Amino acid sequence: MAQGRVVRFDDVRGYGFIVPDEGDEDIFMHANDLLDEKHLYKPGALVEFRVGQGERGPKASLVRLVEPAPTRSVSAPVATGPATAEGVDEDGMCDVLSAREFRQELTETLLEVAPTLTGAQIVQVRQGLDRLARGHGWLAS
Repeated sequence: MAQGRVVRFDDVRGYGFIVPDEGDEDIFMHANDLLDEKHLYKPGALVEFRVGQGERGPKASLVRLVEPAPTRSVSAPVATGPATAEGVDEDGMCDVLSAREFRQELTETLLEVAPTLTGAQIVQVRQGLDRLARGHGWLAS
């Protein structure tokens, strides 16, 4: 079974798309292939599924919700003093992620901060930032 995150799902039309953890091409999902209530498939939800080939490309079947979409709360920013970089050690060194870890964190962040991005846009952003990160040696090889 593959895993990925829901990019979008239109419960009126009954279809949507998943960005897989592995691979770059979005995967089509249809309401008939969902194992849970369709209103639960919100952008950012983690799902598990089987990948098959549909008429127009990859298609998910047996789509099961693993983790619901993160809830978004809006609050005013709070000033707490000087900013500190997350993931930076006391000696000033930062984490170096594998390409897979980078893609996963990037996808989750994009879904959180810009939920209206399409799957194709997410893939384009990921590819561009992956090239940038590799060029600077920010990713583990």
